[in-house]
Amino acid sequence: MGFRKINIWYVSSLLISLVVAAPILTVFSSFFETTGDYSLILKNTFLYDYIYNSLILLIGVLFLTFIIGVGCAYLVSFYNFPGVNFFKWSLILSFAVPAYIYAYSLTAFFENYGTAFSILKNLFGEGNYNSHIPKFDGMIGAIISISFSLFGYVYVLTRTSFHYQSQNLIELGKNLGFSKKKSFFKIILPSARPAIVAGLSLVAMETLSDFGSVSFFGISTFTTGIYNAWISFDDLTLANRLSFYLLIFILGLFVLENFSRKKAQYHSPSKGGFKSKSVINLSGYKSFLAFSFCMLVFTISFLFPVLQMLYWTILFPKHLADLDLVDLFSNTAILVFLSSCLLVVLAFISNYGNRVSKSKFLEALTTFSISGYAIPGVILAVAFISFISWFDNSILGQGGIKPIFIGSILGLVLVYFIRFYSLASNGIKSGYLKINYSIDEGAYLLGYSKFKTFKNIHVPYLKNSILLIGILLAIEIIKELPITLIMRPFNFETFATKAYIYASQDLLEAAAAPSLFLIIIASFFILITSNYILKD
Repeated sequence: MGFRKINIWYVSSLLISLVVAAPILTVFSSFFETTGDYSLILKNTFLYDYIYNSLILLIGVLFLTFIIGVGCAYLVSFYNFPGVNFFKWSLILSFAVPAYIYAYSLTAFFENYGTAFSILKNLFGEGNYNSHIPKFDGMIGAIISISFSLFGYVYVLTRTSFHYQSQNLIELGKNLGFSKKKSFFKIILPSARPAIVAGLSLVAMETLSDFGSVSFFGISTFTTGIYNAWISFDDLTLANRLSFYLLIFILGLFVLENFSRKKAQYHSPSKGGFKSKSVINLSGYKSFLAFSFCMLVFTISFLFPVLQMLYWTILFPKHLADLDLVDLFSNTAILVFLSSCLLVVLAFISNYGNRVSKSKFLEALTTFSISGYAIPGVILAVAFISFISWFDNSILGQGGIKPIFIGSILGLVLVYFIRFYSLASNGIKSGYLKINYSIDEGAYLLGYSKFKTFKNIHVPYLKNSILLIGILLAIEIIKELPITLIMRPFNFETFATKAYIYASQDLLEAAAAPSLFLIIIASFFILITSNYILKD
């Protein structure tokens, strides 16, 4: 009986991992399939553009997010100046603004006869201001939009690392006669390297998977190429082939990063000898500069897009009145609720299955399956459609399951599950690491079954983790664009898809209202979790 119960948990965990891994394996298998004539045309024309533009975009975003994220983290961690406690949490509000909405704001403000023109006209009267207003479009616009949307990854992880740096390290720099500048570059920055690299890795993945902003600015990258191969040329095999190239590129970045680290150690694993650092009080112009830098980042990353969208929503109330808010709210809420529940429940079962079975194979499969988070949403959606089509045609023999999974809420929720399984699984796993195996063994001695131990001990113990993971998942799902665009049922709109559709039709004024609501909802969830995210 006991064996059967252990087997059930093992099989459940195995099946969950296989479901998540299936579309990823589909991408790899696509390399061996034959493609249509368009693939040859693409190879001789646009392929090098995709590679070049993706690289330039990645380098530009990584550079800008490093400067902004590390700069803000350093100032709020090591110095005390007016507003520092406000900036500690307010700087993470940039997470609420997706890159594609930031792109709409940037264009709306600086375009000919846009918001900047209206401001100058109201202040100084009629004039030829358009020739003097800078234009942020194309590659520059995409780099700025993505950077100010994603720098929060680098900021949060680097700030945490800086917070736990020992005063002993700082005093070591003083004893060696280092200036503050030299201490920063020689001691503080290198010791935070793992956190910075982790943040930049997340930024790199999100940049390479970005669809909304690069599509809006008309930049040909791998993600737009994958979308066009499937939507415009109806070549699913080519879309998967391009997905394979992008996936290899992403995996190459991981290998390069791991190789660069080798066996270097940056942190002492124990807390022995840790000495809390003292914060330096700034005054005069230094205090003003620190405040100005943080305020500038907060204004550009959050206030600017919010105020731009608010301005247009007030200026064009007709577009707000035309929105079916009840429908958009209910659609978004349904997706968030179903996806979050599915993710949390199955991540729990998978982690518990790994815990009780202690199988090396299962652990390796789970590790592989969570790499889905590194795969862009466009790729996952296309890979999922490819897998369902293959399964329907080859295994079932035209069994007719495509309509059940493609163009349905079920299919949409399943692709969300594959995309964000890593976030849910890692969150539950980190909670499980705090539960000693002796607790399980004690429960078994008291006559508890595996299920009863899971239900009565593990779930209550990890309830805070469940809440946090659920909210983080909600933020991601609310902002997700390419998966929703590709997988949604006909006429099923969310705030993200509504904003994108208006913007793609060059109706930026109409895109303002759904964009504003999306930012407000995401900000609400971020404020709830800010204490957890920045927990000292």
